[in-house]
Amino acid sequence: MEWTGARYADKPTVEVHIWIAAPPEQVWTLVSDIELMPRMSSELQSVEWLDGRSGPALGGRFIGRSKHEALGEWATTSHIVEYEPSKVLAWAVEDPQHPTAIWRFTLEARNGGTLLREWMQMGPARSGLSFAIDRMPEKEQKIVFVRMREFEANMTVTLDAVKKLAEKAQTSGQASL
Repeated sequence: MEWTGARYADKPTVEVHIWIAAPPEQVWTLVSDIELMPRMSSELQSVEWLDGRSGPALGGRFIGRSKHEALGEWATTSHIVEYEPSKVLAWAVEDPQHPTAIWRFTLEARNGGTLLREWMQMGPARSGLSFAIDRMPEKEQKIVFVRMREFEANMTVTLDAVKKLAEKAQTSGQASL
């Protein structure tokens, strides 16, 4: 990620992509299993569906608990705002109309496999990062840039883990994971 000079109010975004030698339906099994995500993340500690749900659906909600060396521990409620099986899964953090962040997985059949993209947008609503910016407003652009680079690195790790799991399942002939 190159320096953009973005401020929080600019709603900065980052996207990472990877090609996976498995069909979208198989990759979907992994990315739509949000309870699997903490195993792929050093920051996300746990995820729990709300309202008696056991999987994603439009309007579904889940709590994510996270931990970061500089930001501490926190929990957020996310709302599924886009849901098209084997194609897209997106959630807004906290208020779906004015989220602290939006996260999205997009899957596309390509070259006999799947192009998987993970995208996120910071803001527009205040988040835990806003408190760091409040303390050091003169460093806002650097704070935003560093956090976006962290997101990019963590997303790369997640996509690499999804690729390994999907390709392992594909080569072993497992129909489900």
